[in-house]
Amino acid sequence: MAGREDGVAGAERSGSGGAAWAEELLDQLRPAGRNVRKVVAWLAESVGGTACLLDGDGALLAGEPVALDEKLVADVLAGRLASAALQDRERHLRLVRVGAPPPPAAGVLAVARPTPFDRHGAELISRTAAVLELLLRAHETASAGRRLERATAALRLAVLQLLMVEDTVSARRVAAGLWPGLLDADTARVYVMEGRRDERDRLAADCLDATGGRALVVLCPADDEHVIVVAPGRGGGSGGDGGQGAGDALRALVAARPGTYLGGSARHGLARTATGYAQAVSALAVARFSPHGAAMYAERTRPERLMDPEALQAWSARLLRPLGALPHHTRAELLATTRLGLEFTAVAAARILGVSRNTVRARMERAGELLGTDLTRLPVRAAVHLALNTQASLDPVPEGSAGDGVVRFADLLAGTAVRTWAQELLGRLTADGRDLRGTLRAWIAAGGNAERAAHLLGMHAQTVREHVRGAEPVLERRLLATGSDQYEVVLAHLAVGDLEPPALGGESRPG
Repeated sequence: MAGREDGVAGAERSGSGGAAWAEELLDQLRPAGRNVRKVVAWLAESVGGTACLLDGDGALLAGEPVALDEKLVADVLAGRLASAALQDRERHLRLVRVGAPPPPAAGVLAVARPTPFDRHGAELISRTAAVLELLLRAHETASAGRRLERATAALRLAVLQLLMVEDTVSARRVAAGLWPGLLDADTARVYVMEGRRDERDRLAADCLDATGGRALVVLCPADDEHVIVVAPGRGGGSGGDGGQGAGDALRALVAARPGTYLGGSARHGLARTATGYAQAVSALAVARFSPHGAAMYAERTRPERLMDPEALQAWSARLLRPLGALPHHTRAELLATTRLGLEFTAVAAARILGVSRNTVRARMERAGELLGTDLTRLPVRAAVHLALNTQASLDPVPEGSAGDGVVRFADLLAGTAVRTWAQELLGRLTADGRDLRGTLRAWIAAGGNAERAAHLLGMHAQTVREHVRGAEPVLERRLLATGSDQYEVVLAHLAVGDLEPPALGGESRPG
């Protein structure tokens, strides 16, 4: 130890060592350094002793523990002493305050060694304390920035979840503090952007920049590769852009980032964010095969657009009437959960809504009971999905009745336009040598369960899965994942008579 002290002192006297230790200390501030533990260890080695850094509560932050008088430490922390030097038996101690008092902002740098501290050793300690203060301040600033980012991300997610359950009043109230005016519009488009999982934070930041703070950007809680963007329109009338300006910016972002895809919804009322989200995810599946990597939900013919609008709305209203009798908050929760539960798995829907999967299942069961339907059956799910989407539509329906009789689900599917669409869609499967259509029919009848379908067909379950998977590119729809694509194929089978229409309790209610 003494030899080390003599060497340090000699270096200072020669004039060359002073520059060397100063350069070493400055190295600790370079981006590759900036490690408090390394700085304290470097100081201990430089003075030939032991060093430690205590925080504002006296707890060890870095270095090796040094036995210290608690009252002396408290005096330095409180600012009653800026520094202290003393001899304790066979060791010499120096304490220097790091940062400004009072605690917990301040800390103490303590150094002990068996030989007295000369002017060079004291200067080394004081300069190191200044470097440590800079490093701690930078670390706290970075930590505060990360905490702010996490808090902001949590707020964005909270706003999205409120929109998902149609609580636009609370959503606007939460958003107003950080993003004044963001949700003042009555309508919005929802976009889902997909990229690499390890680049999602960067992608979200780019979405924020691209939309200029005019959209709600949220890391999707259900899919680690997705970023959700809710882009409100500037005005609720037909002239509002419905988030179209944000959509153009997001398309440009996709064009500049290979391997990134964008799906967008139709324009919806802000309370129908859940419907818009489901549409955006459906469009995203199409975007993966698009040369531009982007697609909008309205770009593909939907069966509901081929049905008589008055009859469709009358049927939907009758089917969903039991939900309309519930208190607003309960109704909004059941509707949002049912929409998402029909589009995604219970786990994914739970993450989106911020509830447990058991809660999702319980709400789905209650909705099924109220509607008098069995939501475990694919044809029933397709019918309820159609009714919910019709209810969420902003397209005006002409005044008047839907006819003299009660409209039934089978009546909606019996129209010429719907049947022609269904025959064209399913007719694509005949080009394949395998009986894909027959396999699909059995698979749907079995509730999408490959094992049960295999038992009905007398084939292996893996063969059923291969047939269903083989039908996906032919039909340009995802079938193995629940959601809009799957239900469209179910509706097509019902329309051409390959499946019997399901029993829907709500159809028997008086209009």
